[in-house]
Amino acid sequence: MRRRRPALQLFSLFGLGPAADGGVTFEAALGDHPPTIARPPADSGPAVDLAGAPARPGGCRADRPVRKLAGMTVPVDLLAERLRRAAEEAARQNVDLLVVTPGTDLRYLLGLDTSTHERLTCLVLAAAGHRAPPAIVVPRLEAPGLAELPLDKLGIEVVTWTDGEDPYLLVSDLAGVPRRVAVADTMPALHVLGLRDALPGVAQTLAGGVLAELRMRKDAAEVAELRTAAEAIDRVHARMGEFLRPGRTEAQVGADIADAIVAEGHTDAAFVIVGSGPNGASPHHDLSDRVIQPGDVVVIDIGGPVDTGYNSDCTRTYAVGGQPGEDVLRTYAVLQEAQEAACRAVRPGVSAESVDAAARQVIAAAGFGEQFVHRTGHGIGLDVHEAPYIVGGNELELAPGMAFSVEPGIYLDGRWGARIEDIVVVTEHGGERLNGRPRDLVVL
Repeated sequence: MRRRRPALQLFSLFGLGPAADGGVTFEAALGDHPPTIARPPADSGPAVDLAGAPARPGGCRADRPVRKLAGMTVPVDLLAERLRRAAEEAARQNVDLLVVTPGTDLRYLLGLDTSTHERLTCLVLAAAGHRAPPAIVVPRLEAPGLAELPLDKLGIEVVTWTDGEDPYLLVSDLAGVPRRVAVADTMPALHVLGLRDALPGVAQTLAGGVLAELRMRKDAAEVAELRTAAEAIDRVHARMGEFLRPGRTEAQVGADIADAIVAEGHTDAAFVIVGSGPNGASPHHDLSDRVIQPGDVVVIDIGGPVDTGYNSDCTRTYAVGGQPGEDVLRTYAVLQEAQEAACRAVRPGVSAESVDAAARQVIAAAGFGEQFVHRTGHGIGLDVHEAPYIVGGNELELAPGMAFSVEPGIYLDGRWGARIEDIVVVTEHGGERLNGRPRDLVVL
């Protein structure tokens, strides 16, 4: 099928009428063949025509509309700083162009919360020193959803396309002549291959290596949101006696916990793990119809986003229906010591792997090294799992603002398991735990 190149549609953000720049061209950035700039007639009304109908017949998408990141207004100067740093980091890593589709990277850079689908929406951001103009490419029928974003103030043009046109060629026109393009880590293969065809001979790499350098170090507002999320999930753990008792299935307990996660301040429950008895020895067990028995040790790992998109993640281990045996108490004491050692190890300048080693050495010395089967932690923010990863081999130096879980575990196959997890933020002189619930083995 012949690829149809769209005319470049540039609209002002507020009202989406004709742009006020009088016909800016990008010849310098785009070489000898700049795209044309098509504008609606002055009396044609809004540039985006949805036929005035709320229904979505054939072809119009039925999933989430484009919307801002709810609940948190990111200052324009902070967004501008993030974009500037992204462009500079791209240049430092020898990347000429970033192409970022909807997901948490786009949320971070623009405060935009939307989903990706078969119609291409993406931020096109040139590395520092390149002259390609920053733009957000969006289907014309979805452009009104961008009206509340401060794109004018950020110097980002809205570039639209319509069904039947090839948006990848449009990105190619905006890109100039890049040698190396970084695409969002979660970009669908449909779009990755479309861009590859439109930019033949251009090397592709992942944008995560560029953007992780920014997102790893949380600013004060982000830390405040993580603290809010941690306090909300702590309130759920404080209510565990309402849900967790013998005679109930893991699924029943999990359903009640999911409701409580929302009731205590999250938008939804991203995950609920209820691992009772032998199921607790599977670190990522979900829920099952197993009936919780008196004397069971139960791992409860729960979390989700608050309305700003920042996540909680906290694990506590409970003993249900009576005091656990001495072997359980001795083993759990080792786990507590390991988690404490890892949290004490957190401070600026130490490596991520050294925090992992602090927990792992305690567990191994007690004879349970083979029963600690995962890394000690993962970064957290707009994603539940993001950089930095607290794992052997990661020599990254910790720096103030980095936030991650510290969650060693001991798993005795076929018997029971235990894990303790807190979110820790690196401060100027050490680390701060954001979760405050007791870390003892709680008997219910």
